[in-house]
Amino acid sequence: MSPSPQTVTTLTLGTPLSPSAVRVMLLGSGELGKEVLIALQRLGVETIAVDRYANAPGQQVAHHARTITMSDPAQLRALIEAEKPHLVVPEIEAIATPLLEEMEAAGQVRVIPTARAARLTMDREGIRRLAAETLGLPTSPYQFCDSLAELQAAIDGVDGQPGIGYPCVVKPVMSSSGKGQSKIDGPADVQTAWEYAMAGGRVSHGRVIVEGFIDFDYEITQLTVRAAGRGAQLGEVVTHFCEPIGHKQVSGDYVESWQPYPMHPEALRKSREISKAVTDNLGGQGLFGVELFVKGEQVWFSEVSPRPHDTGLVTLSTQVQSEFELHARAILGLPVDTSLRSVGASAVIYGGVDAQDVTFDGVAEALSEPGTDIRLFGKPESFVKRRMGVALATADDVDAARAKARSAAAKVVVKTPMPQRKG
Repeated sequence: MSPSPQTVTTLTLGTPLSPSAVRVMLLGSGELGKEVLIALQRLGVETIAVDRYANAPGQQVAHHARTITMSDPAQLRALIEAEKPHLVVPEIEAIATPLLEEMEAAGQVRVIPTARAARLTMDREGIRRLAAETLGLPTSPYQFCDSLAELQAAIDGVDGQPGIGYPCVVKPVMSSSGKGQSKIDGPADVQTAWEYAMAGGRVSHGRVIVEGFIDFDYEITQLTVRAAGRGAQLGEVVTHFCEPIGHKQVSGDYVESWQPYPMHPEALRKSREISKAVTDNLGGQGLFGVELFVKGEQVWFSEVSPRPHDTGLVTLSTQVQSEFELHARAILGLPVDTSLRSVGASAVIYGGVDAQDVTFDGVAEALSEPGTDIRLFGKPESFVKRRMGVALATADDVDAARAKARSAAAKVVVKTPMPQRKG
């Protein structure tokens, strides 16, 4: 017997900066959060952008900007109690999620999609154990390790038990955008990988996951939306799927994405079956980015984020409603449209320099090609490998779109500001 459908929680939209306003607080206000804030504002929502540093991209467009250490429970509680948002929307991992669970249980706040989902997905251990051990979904073999010695033992095996072996992948239990992630090809790489993971974690847990390397053909992001249905299902939470997104990563960091990715029908069916199983368990309303490995008709679960995904930036040019619009509508209890508008691709624009107050050359040249677009995120400080923007492109086929996006991104050059003359 199938479970009863979940009822959609719908908010009555009001007027920003007035007593009738729906107030939404984003915890994390980078480039993805910025787009969510813009989507919410288009629906008349009053927005509060929170980040660990001032003038973050989302803070530049929100009604209110707040700067705190979001992993500090006391600071986070004080801010939520002062602002009294209708919804709290985590947009990054480094948040005091146990506090959010406590406040949600006490009826003080509604967390998107749920406080439990935010806690489970903020670190790789919670979500991997849920997927593999609770839901029985196919994943790569894995172990969690608290020291360099444990990592070596997990790879080599102990007491006659086989280990993960080489090659394998090591990741911090909590990080974003591939930070701290590396592939180990042999014993000489183990210590370097451990040290890199310790440096790249969002919070210093001293804990990593080591995964057996899957010989996959490709990996995709399956954007999965738990939102209101239409017609007879308008009051029910229904699972909606976007077309699969292919992506290229370097050192675990996204550098290109494209949509749609052509898949074998059986692989697509399994991908959506796995994505629905994970997101049904996490519950709530909103968009999830589910990462999957695919080889032929085989599919393995990798990770899930209960929020828009960096590879989904491509949807700004490809979908009728971008992943950010889908997330905004879903959390407010509104129907969504996941249909594809055009084939397209995205390519990251890196900082290339370590500097503040940078300038951008070549934007006009990048936009001179029909079917291209640029988003500059407005980050106050550039780093060599920091994402400062993204190039978007549409075309008749994926290969052409990818080439256009790469070309546009390459034309944008980040420069340090000229020194001001004195006197």
